[in-house]
Amino acid sequence: MTDKGPHHLQIGIDIGGTFTDFVVHDLLKEKISTFKVLSTPANPAEAVFKGFHSLIDKKVIPVPGETPGITITHGSTVATNALLERKGAHTALVTTSGFRDVLEIGRQDRDKLYDLIVEPREAIIHRSWRYEIDERVDYQGNVLKAIDPQEISDLIPRIKKEQIDSVAVCLLFSFLHPQHEEQIAEMLRKAGFYVSISSQVLPEYREYERTSTTVINAYVTPIIDNYLASFENLLGSVSMDSRLRIMQSNGGIISIGEARQNAVRCIVSGPAGGVVGASRIGEAVLAASLPLQDQEVPAEQLKLITFDMGGTSTDVALVDGRPTVTTESAVGGFPIGIPVLDIHTIGAGGGSIARIDPGGALRVGPDSAGADPGPASYAIGDVRDDLPTVTDANVVLGRLPVDYFLGGEMPLDAGRAISVMSKLGSELDLNAVQTARGVVDVINAHMERALRLVTIERGHDPADFTLLSFGGAGGLHAAELARKLSIPRLVIPPMASTLSAYGMLVADVIKDYSQTVMYTGRKSKEEINQAFKPLFDQGRSDLLAEGISEDRMHFNPQLDLRYLGQSFELTIPFDENYLEDFHNSHEQNYGISHPDREVEIVNIRMRASGLSYPPELPRIHTAAGNSSAALLGSRAVVIDESAEQVPLYRGDQLQPASQMGGPALIVRNDTTVYLPQDSFAVVDEYLNLLISIEI
Repeated sequence: MTDKGPHHLQIGIDIGGTFTDFVVHDLLKEKISTFKVLSTPANPAEAVFKGFHSLIDKKVIPVPGETPGITITHGSTVATNALLERKGAHTALVTTSGFRDVLEIGRQDRDKLYDLIVEPREAIIHRSWRYEIDERVDYQGNVLKAIDPQEISDLIPRIKKEQIDSVAVCLLFSFLHPQHEEQIAEMLRKAGFYVSISSQVLPEYREYERTSTTVINAYVTPIIDNYLASFENLLGSVSMDSRLRIMQSNGGIISIGEARQNAVRCIVSGPAGGVVGASRIGEAVLAASLPLQDQEVPAEQLKLITFDMGGTSTDVALVDGRPTVTTESAVGGFPIGIPVLDIHTIGAGGGSIARIDPGGALRVGPDSAGADPGPASYAIGDVRDDLPTVTDANVVLGRLPVDYFLGGEMPLDAGRAISVMSKLGSELDLNAVQTARGVVDVINAHMERALRLVTIERGHDPADFTLLSFGGAGGLHAAELARKLSIPRLVIPPMASTLSAYGMLVADVIKDYSQTVMYTGRKSKEEINQAFKPLFDQGRSDLLAEGISEDRMHFNPQLDLRYLGQSFELTIPFDENYLEDFHNSHEQNYGISHPDREVEIVNIRMRASGLSYPPELPRIHTAAGNSSAALLGSRAVVIDESAEQVPLYRGDQLQPASQMGGPALIVRNDTTVYLPQDSFAVVDEYLNLLISIEI
């Protein structure tokens, strides 16, 4: 990702809860390879280490010292898990006198509106570790009371006494006057602390969101810093010349140095890679359908619902022209105000555990068997500890052929799957097959609800979109979900199981900047451009530091606009027609607009992108159209009430124009696709499965 182009080898790595995925792009051979290993939750880097040595043994990558260079883009759940499991660094907050309880006061909205005895969420930082400084800046950025350096000097030993590792500094109106925060940070860093200041992390108004985002950054950054240090050491044992990039939550990548200072930007990096990869696949499919296949795809024509079902969770998102970005996300109930891809995640995956609740109803998830012990059919642990999961249900129903899992390298144990389903069913007076059908129906209902949330509940008709399914377990459920939502088109790419890792290879370097301005009344374009100049200069400087040449830089200025008196804003691209676009967007989102009312510019935003050198998708121009060559035979699959013999195809032997009607099974080395009745699949020149669903 430099002026000289990418390294000889590009590797994308996505660490999930159950599997760790690798996608390797060899520029010299013009070849893309994929690979999976079981994750090691106790030490995520261990799975990466095993994966690298397996890739060397398989001669996918050279032995150390025999390659001119490797570029590695990495995404993981390390920061997310540290936050969700409350295993971050010992963190303190330094704030303006009178504001240390902002984290607990929060907003008036509640997750459980009618629960009168709900327990309040515990703040990330205990009150005793939240310190006040006697300083004050007003709402116009004027200093009312300057900082006394002696007060900071006196505070440092108090913080050290509590064995604090990291400090978040968030002062009132620091987005207008950052000098006080910078002064505190300088003294704290000299004392040996990690320090995050809000005027750098999120220089915007809204005290609660700014404080929460800064605190989360301080809380997880030491964890990410230690993890990436060990990851770099691991790379040193595998390759002499490697460059490491980190996937961000906004769909872009950054250098390892940036990630080690701003870990909050990597909170949901894995799922973000999936959305980026899905968008690239969607663009290729759309381009192939246009009369002139080499023409640029009109962005507004790309309409996708991305569906990523892995072993632990399911992530869904909407791509309407481009992936949707939000600044109102939350992880574990804690708001994060930086731009992230708008991804909705639920605890539904192949490893989701089925159980009977106290009321006698069948429940599935959100707890997962993960990689260890994994589903019962993995046969990893003691049979007495087997847990009934969605994967086991698919084995019992015949939808997951036990002898082809992971290309046959990890055969599944059907006997153990039947045993756990029978045991679970005994509590419901059902046999193993009936119980397995119930488990699949329940997990499908959870995922259908998630898909409705990102489409119907936001005013979009799912029938106008294409469902693009990926993740190791997605192909077993996607067609049935498409039918439930009346989505007539489904795409499953050949890299479905490792698409998040592929997305990391095709992602651009992206830097997001913002600044609260609070402009009321009409401002000239020249005045607004002048406000953007510091953000533009910072973006250009940061992209140059990332090794991006100026001819590969792209800048996208945006405005957060609202009618004067409103509480929330809409983000609109900044161009000649920004006011007209705002009125139209307000009409589309809320059903009403007020062209005569005064408009306020709350924040300015700049997205600076450094265009990547994405690998070309493998493309076969010759249409063979013979699916019989890939036919492996038939398998018994439960359809409705009874088992039927359905054809079983080898996915990697299918060629363009091959056609298959459901019911059928298609097995690939790292995933299985179930075609239900009244569905029809054809293979395109990128070897995607294009599936038509009869509604």
